[in-house]
Amino acid sequence: MSAEIKADLVLDCKGMSCPLPILKTKKAVETLKKGQILKVETTDAGSKNDMNSWAKRTGNEILSVEEGSGIFTFFIKKTA
Repeated sequence: MSAEIKADLVLDCKGMSCPLPILKTKKAVETLKKGQILKVETTDAGSKNDMNSWAKRTGNEILSVEEGSGIFTFFIKKTA
């Protein structure tokens, strides 16, 4: 599915641990226009729960979550 999702911005948070990926995601989403998509790559397993609760709290939408080779990839649509 993600092959069809075109990210407007890519954020590399690999090697960072909580709360850095969320803080950087928040800052990156603030630079996007409504409807644009952010791709976030992280190696922190805790970011799965963190991203979900952050998206619920902020009203942004997680379009896709992929997991492979120890890397978690999130596609987040700015809806707020």
